[in-house]
This record gives sequence, C-alpha cells and structure tokens, in this order.
Amino acid sequence: MKIGIVNDMPLAVEALRRALVARSDFEVLWIASDGEQALDFCVAQRPDIVLMDLVMPNVDGIEATRRIMARAPCAILIVTVDVGANAWRVYEALGAGALDAVDTPSLSGPDAHKSITTLIAKIDSIGALVKERQAPLSMAAAPPVRERQRDLPLVAIGASAGGPAALATVLGGLPKDFGAAIVIVQHVDAAFAAGMADWLNQQSALPVRIAREGDRPQAGVALLAATDDHLHLKLPNVLGYTRVPEDTPYRPSVDVFFHSVVARWPARAIGVLLTGMGRDGAIGLKAMRTKGYHTIAQNEATSAVYGMPKAAAALDAAAAILPLPRIATALATAISDRQAPSSS
Repeated sequence: MKIGIVNDMPLAVEALRRALVARSDFEVLWIASDGEQALDFCVAQRPDIVLMDLVMPNVDGIEATRRIMARAPCAILIVTVDVGANAWRVYEALGAGALDAVDTPSLSGPDAHKSITTLIAKIDSIGALVKERQAPLSMAAAPPVRERQRDLPLVAIGASAGGPAALATVLGGLPKDFGAAIVIVQHVDAAFAAGMADWLNQQSALPVRIAREGDRPQAGVALLAATDDHLHLKLPNVLGYTRVPEDTPYRPSVDVFFHSVVARWPARAIGVLLTGMGRDGAIGLKAMRTKGYHTIAQNEATSAVYGMPKAAAALDAAAAILPLPRIATALATAISDRQAPSSS
C-alpha cells in the first residue's frame, strides 16, 4: 500500500515512519509539510491512503482534505495529536471527505506499542475498503420481505466519507415538525459517534442523538448508529446492534441496516444514500426500491466522494438522484404526502 504523510512536525513524521516500517506491504510514497504541498503530491503521485495532520501552516488538514477530494480523490486518514481535543476539527475533516481519525503514535513510553497497533489497524481497515471498492459489484440476496402496514414512516440514511457535512445539510433543511422517524448509519469510529450526534444536533431543528440497543424510532427524532457493530432492526420498531456480518470492511454497515428495514419495518420508508467511498448501501437501497419504497441518492456534483451513490446509480437503486440541497425538500414533500411515493 502506497502511503502519503502530511505533517509539519519532524517528531510526528518520524513516529509515523517508524510505525509503518515494520510492514513490508507499506511504502511511504512521499512526505508533505503542509496541505498545499500534499495536494500537489496527490495530483502527481496519488497514494492509496494519505495520513493527514489537522493543524499545519498555510493550508490545514481540513482544507487540504477538501481540495484533495475535489482534484485527486483518495482515502484520507486523519492522524493528529489528541484527536479528542480536536474533535470539532475531526468532524469537519470527515465532512470534507476523510474516512477516519486516530492519534499520532508515540515514539516511546508505555502507550507507544498500543498507539502503533491502533494506527496500523486503522490503515488496514481503510485498505480493505479500498480493495473492496475495486472489486466487481454484484447483487447479494436480500432477506425475505413482509407486507407493509401504513403507520410511522421511516427515513433510513446511509453516508460515509463527506457524510457529516452532507448530513448537516439534510437535517438542517428539515422542518421541526417533520413527521417521520430518521435513522442514520454513518461510517465513523465509535469513539466519535456521540460527539458527532452533538455536532449534528446543533445543525438541525430536529433532535439528533445516538441510537442505543432497544431504542424505538420516533417521529421527528434522528438516531445515529453509535458502535462499530451494525445497527439493524432486530424486531419491527426496535433497534439493536449485531456483529454479523463480521467480514465486511464497513462498520457499521449501511447495507445491513437497509436490509433490516426491508425485512422488518412495518410501515412505509424512504432510503437515502449520501456521499461516501466504496459501495456500501447500494445493494440495500436496491432492495428497498424493489420492495416499493422510495429511494434517493446524492448526485455526483455535490458528493465529496462519489462512490456509494455511484454504485447505487449503477444498480438503478435510486428512484431519484438529487443534488444535496434538494434532498431535504424532497423528504419533507414525500413525508407530507399520505400516499407512499412511487419508485417508478
């Protein structure tokens, strides 16, 4: 795997080099000292993954992520000192297209080995996602479906890279009297889920909180998947978490949740697939459309990463492909109609 390092601190660069050298399949392609230089390097020699610091002179990690995803998109892992203390910057970087975040590894001390192991695990996880993205797309068998009953409608939303900003736009555009339950599966480390829910809550007239085992979706409330396990409907109207499937590179998986909606949700539903790397959610969105649910995918022009929506479009999974600013209005209109929207 070819890796680019973006960091202006020599000690941090050395720590990253030492962490990576133990793996023969890792190659440091280049090292940039700021975001502007990183963009030039990505355009000239695009790596498989970029290890991006947040705080740097000239162009910081957030803006660098945004520019790279626009001109030379590739997988970006935020690696910075004390992720927790920089949580708000992390959410902005994830909104710009970064996939995950981790603390800069230590050169020495009792936590050195643990920090290196954590970094390598994050890189391997993203590496699996990159390989999966390059594999042929094939339809998997959807679980058996049940007849619908008209009751509380559900909006099921999936997102990955670039998702936080896209979610803020969608949620921020919904009215406070929105008459549907909302459940969101965003690819994000469990350590950031609660903070992201708080961050989204400030962008929305609707309350946003993390989904807990046994929660029931409620009208006008947005629930966000909050662990590294998969959120699903374990019973009609009851949410839960499951480890299965264990071999997917996406945790939590949008497909797992969408399929559970098809199998168990007792009322009408709308599926929405937003920006993200890979193709998680595309097959699940197709299953939702096949059942008769309305389905929406974000268009290419407004996606930070046109992976997941592109895969959905390839499968004809989306009844509507919309620019991000129009999705909230489409949802509000669909929910206000008594009849479920047609998927034709």
